[in-house]
Amino acid sequence: MELLKKLVEVRGASGDEVEIKKFILDHIESVKSTWAVEPKIYQGKGFQDSFILVFGDEPTTAIFSHIDTIGFTVGYKNDLIKIGGPRTIDGTLLVGSDSKGEIEAELMVIEEENGNSHAQAIFERAIDRGTVLTYKPDFRDTDDFIQSPYMDNRLGVWNALEVAKTLKNGAIVFSTYEEHGGGTVGFLGRFLWDNFKINQALISDITWVTDGVQHGNGVAISMRDKGVPRRSYLNRIIEIAKASGIKYQLEVESAGGSDGTMLQSTDLPFDWCFIGAPEDNVHSVDEIVHKEDLENMTKLYVELMEKM
Repeated sequence: MELLKKLVEVRGASGDEVEIKKFILDHIESVKSTWAVEPKIYQGKGFQDSFILVFGDEPTTAIFSHIDTIGFTVGYKNDLIKIGGPRTIDGTLLVGSDSKGEIEAELMVIEEENGNSHAQAIFERAIDRGTVLTYKPDFRDTDDFIQSPYMDNRLGVWNALEVAKTLKNGAIVFSTYEEHGGGTVGFLGRFLWDNFKINQALISDITWVTDGVQHGNGVAISMRDKGVPRRSYLNRIIEIAKASGIKYQLEVESAGGSDGTMLQSTDLPFDWCFIGAPEDNVHSVDEIVHKEDLENMTKLYVELMEKM
């Protein structure tokens, strides 16, 4: 779990993904010679801080994994404005840096006379306006669970990098802005379709523990959230999962979205399916995932990338 621990430590809220992009690319450069196939890396103009790895000569399926996280923008008088949907819990430690140096601040919820409330960063000085703050890393690795801020979606990134070790044909997309509106997914999908005729996607992300999806019951294959995957594509994935013997559970939700939802909103002929381990304590410093679910997630992705 050392790589996952390091991924969690790199700051990268939506709109501020430069450092996490650099970290992932540096890691790939250091290990790609040990992979079954060395990928071609596509980045640069139009990609913003996202990038794509393409493996082999006949890629048919792409893994999408977003590299951004939730966080806060510092407004006036150290008030905090949400990036995505972070939970505002009194006493939560936030980190960042501005023109005056490193910051470790405490989040405080301020109750207003009109009954409303707002979050503020308690720090010894005024923080530069526009500074991005994220949860302070606190990585806990036990026998059965991993607990840390930003399991969503550093675990999805970790999973994609694990699959990359043995991938011979396929693509891996590291996207941005997922937590705050989507961003570059349409462009990335267009690039894959125009250049490789790839129109199948697996969304490597982390879902939620609910009444129907529990820790330890396997990786969750989402039959729908806010978006609805094409049923024949979904059925193929479930058939492969069933034949593999890999432990999985089926998710059916009415809300929530991902890179798959963004793909569905384009004019591209993409089939997609969200597949990920479930976590509890969503969008907080205490996100928790069962190790066995994560193990099954990686196994299923390897199986699907070979069979799809």
